[in-house]
Amino acid sequence: MRSPIAMHIGIDLGSRTVKLAAVRDGQLVAGEIAESGFDPHQQSLTMLAHFKPRRIVATGYGRHLAHKHFADEVITEIKAHALGARHSFPECRTILDVGGQDSKVIGLDAAGRVANFQMNDKCAAGTGRFLEIMAASLGYTLEEFGEIPFSSEREVAINSMCTVFAESEVISLKNHGTEPADIARAIHLSVVDRLANMLNRLGVGDSVVFSGGVARNRFMVETLGAKLGVPFLVPERPDLTGALGAALHAGAAGY
Repeated sequence: MRSPIAMHIGIDLGSRTVKLAAVRDGQLVAGEIAESGFDPHQQSLTMLAHFKPRRIVATGYGRHLAHKHFADEVITEIKAHALGARHSFPECRTILDVGGQDSKVIGLDAAGRVANFQMNDKCAAGTGRFLEIMAASLGYTLEEFGEIPFSSEREVAINSMCTVFAESEVISLKNHGTEPADIARAIHLSVVDRLANMLNRLGVGDSVVFSGGVARNRFMVETLGAKLGVPFLVPERPDLTGALGAALHAGAAGY
């Protein structure tokens, strides 16, 4: 068991996972990720037991539950990701965050303040959960799923972005003998088109910071960058971006 050390803590209670970031002197010194499970509040307390927080700021879907029980303050996911992305890439003006159940594009002004944003929170299409289901339907792990499209040599179309209907299309393609790598590539390209449209509606600057767990998908990152003609910058721990932003906010409060 680690000895408790006083730090500023940010905790992101997402739809799929709970992310915790610990900051000391403005730098990330520890980060943890765990499945939300049935009781994300208890999961959060278990993760916090390793630390001696000076101040806790919560973000994400469960932030208000956290505020009720243990967090000192809450901030929105938009603000948290802006702070976290700007910390990793100080000049960033555009952020794409793809989480477990939603996608968001955030535009920042020159000072790093949120100027505009768009969210896709009505449907899981194109999110981490969508990709997780599609990977499982093809027998891949998520790690394999982000690599296998590179080996595809055939153009295949996936017409539906609804998870239920897309899974039916995948099953039909498999039954007609289509190679799994070709189906995986088609799924990725359909998601790329959806995310590119969101980015184009908000406006893309010189680069895009890609946060959230889906930023670990190499094919997604490279294909989006090629489609939009700008570099996509991925933080070292992209899934901790929101939690990091919340922790930085906790430290900035002067406690």
